[in-house]
Amino acid sequence: MIQEKTVHTRGGVITQRNPDLCAIRIRIPAGVLSIEKMRGIARIAKKYGSGEVHLTTRQTMEIPAVDATKIANIARDLEKNGTPLGAEHNEVVNIIACPGTAQCKFSNIETFDLARKIDALVFGREMPVRVRISVSGCPNACTSPVLNEIGIVGRIRPLRVEGMCTGCGTCAEYCKEKAIIIKNGISELIPEKCVQCGICIQSCPFDLLKSEYRHYLVTVGGRRGRHPAPGRELVTVETEEDVLKVIDKTVYWIFRKAWSGRHLADQLDEIGFEDFRKGIREEFSGET
Repeated sequence: MIQEKTVHTRGGVITQRNPDLCAIRIRIPAGVLSIEKMRGIARIAKKYGSGEVHLTTRQTMEIPAVDATKIANIARDLEKNGTPLGAEHNEVVNIIACPGTAQCKFSNIETFDLARKIDALVFGREMPVRVRISVSGCPNACTSPVLNEIGIVGRIRPLRVEGMCTGCGTCAEYCKEKAIIIKNGISELIPEKCVQCGICIQSCPFDLLKSEYRHYLVTVGGRRGRHPAPGRELVTVETEEDVLKVIDKTVYWIFRKAWSGRHLADQLDEIGFEDFRKGIREEFSGET
């Protein structure tokens, strides 16, 4: 049974400008809800709040204008609805994800189920700093993974079938990075320009571009807000299972090493990111 004192201190409870009222943030991994759960949230918002909900930037909802004395009741009803209290404080907060291969033709990986698995693994863990995790199906990065404390991006390294290219130029036309040129009647990749988005593979009308290396890139230490900063590349892995292991180890490393009161991005060097990265790469990719 949810106790009043415990509920008040949880991250999903956010005191409004009027201290007698709270906004209640909900846990919705990847922002995906069934129609039934949406109806339940609507009933709860009407019962306890102003009759409105706020869609947040982290693919979840907040129910504003909740009487602070009713927090335990609304938390209990949300739990029964399958949409429990979310997180906002120094915790692992709502996991966000783009639509992935289920809906997007550019995506290289499935994202919704991966986000749910990450949610089940680490959501709500108490941390010295707020930890945001974002999953993007391709380097288009619609969910800004590189600006999160932990980001995951699905990528594909293209490989041309030797001796078969007709030099039609379709792949070069579709490549937004200008990483493909037609030389002596065949396509040629410029590796340093390629972001491994995979669009060229999909564009080839003769199916002569293949995936040499489909993988997940994991980044650490991104920051949004008034002084945004990109995260650093941690490791690339080939399976969902390894992604989850890397996420678990990264969250534990942050928990053990990071200091409160500062963004993770501002303390990566102090807490030994390079040593951590070396260990992760040795374990998961064989790099030294």
